[in-house]
Amino acid sequence: MREARSSADIIATIEARHPPAWDLLNGRLVGYDEALRRTTMEWKAETRHCHSVPGHPRGGIVQGGIVTGWLDAAMATACHFQSDPGTSVASLEIKVAFLLAAHPGTYRSYGKVVRIGRTIAFLEAELYDAEDRPIATATSTAAVRAAK
Repeated sequence: MREARSSADIIATIEARHPPAWDLLNGRLVGYDEALRRTTMEWKAETRHCHSVPGHPRGGIVQGGIVTGWLDAAMATACHFQSDPGTSVASLEIKVAFLLAAHPGTYRSYGKVVRIGRTIAFLEAELYDAEDRPIATATSTAAVRAAK
């Protein structure tokens, strides 16, 4: 059973002990929309996240695994807003649709829980660039484990 916590408290807790991968992916949690039950995360793509860099007019193309990481983080974080503190969320499968190439710049991913049970969650995410163009979408099935 989820204990009552404010979104601000959850954001502060998550940011204080965010996964180290967020540093590698160059991102942070920026908000949670209670009405939409959706997380918002911001990411800064740099050349170090890209392939096809030499001579590329836009500085390279962000590697697909990085884009997948941005989407995965948004989905898992959304799950934390609907779970008890300390709950772990482990991806069992992720499907990503790459709609446009990502390049160095700022991106936002939005994650939400479609359905959550005692041990399994079904999740969705979207990624947009700074001009609000859709870059990628994802769905995931995740294992949800309560803290011991």
